[in-house]
Amino acid sequence: MKKVMCALRFIFRNGETWTVDRDHIGDLWIKQVTTSFGRLNNEFQEIHPCESMKIEIFHEADHVKSNDINKGGLEAGMFARVKQFQDIEMMDILYRDQLIGEKKLSVSKDRIYFPYKALDTDGHDNDYQSSVVSENKLYIVIDPEKTVEDTYSEIVSTHS
Repeated sequence: MKKVMCALRFIFRNGETWTVDRDHIGDLWIKQVTTSFGRLNNEFQEIHPCESMKIEIFHEADHVKSNDINKGGLEAGMFARVKQFQDIEMMDILYRDQLIGEKKLSVSKDRIYFPYKALDTDGHDNDYQSSVVSENKLYIVIDPEKTVEDTYSEIVSTHS
């Protein structure tokens, strides 16, 4: 059986989610995913933190699917929501399990936790997250050492 990535579901600090289909993702890099074991919500769980993430998302993804919760992104669009609030906390990589020559309907996931440092005392925004919209694409970088301007310098400098 082969797992095929079909979408990414971003999970924001306030519980909102945003699902981006595979076809709406350009550049994607998730650096150094590790496996840890820790207590979350009073239960011991296996977790997968990463060192950093960068992604390019096409304008077709600038919406919320009806099954995503807290539809705050519906009014302004998800690109504007990501630009206004730097609060992506984690992401589910959604897979469609597939048999050779025969599709299964089951979907599995891996949850990836991003590096997070509170920007201020309320703790909602992540100092490590930066984003820019250029040519109807959203670029997001979550990295303790680099910003979206560092990572996508050619795009940001010519289209800011």
